[in-house]
Amino acid sequence: MRYANRIDANQNAIVDALREAGASVRIISQGDGIPDLLVGYNNFTILMEVKDGDKPPSARKLTDSEQKFFNEWRGGMLVIVNSVEQALEIIKWVK
Repeated sequence: MRYANRIDANQNAIVDALREAGASVRIISQGDGIPDLLVGYNNFTILMEVKDGDKPPSARKLTDSEQKFFNEWRGGMLVIVNSVEQALEIIKWVK
């Protein structure tokens, strides 16, 4: 039986802020270390792993499967974001 993935408390706010800023956002978290968000902005694609910046650093660590994905990914931009502000700063890089 497959259980629903838990989302970080700040994910919805990050998605809303990115969309408000003009980004296309798809929630793609599905386990197996796949990042939470697929973000398109200014003809760039960014994979974002959302962590809750209000939690202590030990609770924001990548899971083993997430770390494996980060280590093996050979594609475009792959980042970890802890807040709305951080997510918006990331898309500014691709202007």
